[in-house]
Amino acid sequence: AADFAPAVVYDTAGKFDKSFNEAVFRNGAEKFAADKGVRVREFEPQNEEQREQGLRRLASRGQSPIVAVGFNYASSVTKVAAEFPDVQFVIIDSVVDLPNVQSIVFSEHEGSFLVGALAAMASETGKVGFVGGMDIPLISKFGCGYEQGVKYQNPNAEVFQNMTGSTPAAFNDPARGSELAKSQIAKGADVLFAAAGGTGIGVYQAAKDEGIYAIGVDSNQNFLQPGTMLTSMVKRVGVAAYGSWEEAQAGTWEGGVKVLGLAEGGVDYALDQYNEDLISDEMKSRVNDIKQMIIDGEISVHDYSSDMSCNY
Repeated sequence: AADFAPAVVYDTAGKFDKSFNEAVFRNGAEKFAADKGVRVREFEPQNEEQREQGLRRLASRGQSPIVAVGFNYASSVTKVAAEFPDVQFVIIDSVVDLPNVQSIVFSEHEGSFLVGALAAMASETGKVGFVGGMDIPLISKFGCGYEQGVKYQNPNAEVFQNMTGSTPAAFNDPARGSELAKSQIAKGADVLFAAAGGTGIGVYQAAKDEGIYAIGVDSNQNFLQPGTMLTSMVKRVGVAAYGSWEEAQAGTWEGGVKVLGLAEGGVDYALDQYNEDLISDEMKSRVNDIKQMIIDGEISVHDYSSDMSCNY
């Protein structure tokens, strides 16, 4: 145990973003330290240049495996992992094809389909919205899965979609999130799903102010605005990081690609004390049936990133 030196590098949104990075901190680094008595060394870059510096510094100190949180690390991991072939690297949400890199990707479209179906069940106007963070295929994968779930439940529903921006700053702009949310609410949307990191905080606040529902992302965000948050599309990034460190400690760690979907427990919708009154037994039964049909292959959810389109 003394020789085992795991590490994590968060993205620029920071480990307390109440979303993606925080899920890796709470359910990954913090939990691993508590369970195993092994400290996970952490690095939080203040800007984009520090991503590569942080990785290199940890690698040169012999930390391994180093979990890089988010697709923004793809080029840095590619570079640094090639320089340190004996160090194990893990990247979440991107694929780096090197023998000492484990790439963990998720079937976000499957989890988004579930919350889309729930949105359609809860909507009274038949109009729902999606606010994405950075305009990239990964976020379109959430939006497209959501749209499919909405239309599966209600073929006549309308889905409004907006992206926040074209740089990583789009994941940390609550004011813009609030603005986009209000424009969708003005068009009649009464359930809004945000896949936008810290920007989502503004979406949820707008939803609360206007008395409509919102859906959280990555972490279980139901507690942020109880009564407003219909559910959250949880993406178990912390569990994935934890699993990778555990494999390395046990000597079973392998490079390559891991895909975590509904069947693997990588994505799901969240049900807890904060939203149990909002999801009726009928809704729960319906969404669980849909979930099983996706796992069994009876419902095929189109993955936007497979052909860069949302044709389904």
